[in-house]
Amino acid sequence: MSIATVYCVFADDEEARRIGRLVVEESLAACVNIMAPCRSFYRWDGRVEEAREVPALFKTTDDVANRLVERLTLLHSYDVPAITVWPVDRALDGYEKWVARSVLQA
Repeated sequence: MSIATVYCVFADDEEARRIGRLVVEESLAACVNIMAPCRSFYRWDGRVEEAREVPALFKTTDDVANRLVERLTLLHSYDVPAITVWPVDRALDGYEKWVARSVLQA
């Protein structure tokens, strides 16, 4: 079973915590690490914007990653949320098994 990390940034800590907890409860992610707020610069509607955002890393399986991305997109407050899926090349065998046991079976 291969695992993946899904990266997503949120507008604030409350949104990251609410959505992070929900997708773990729904077994779409084995866990989520909500990180310290960061400063983001991005182009939107022809202008360079600056915002304080909260990044999060979700651990899941390759088989469930697309469902997790769909759910995050649905729940997210942004029109176009930054969500990327990073394949995990190598992880401890026990960790991979724990992630696989903790998420939905495909």
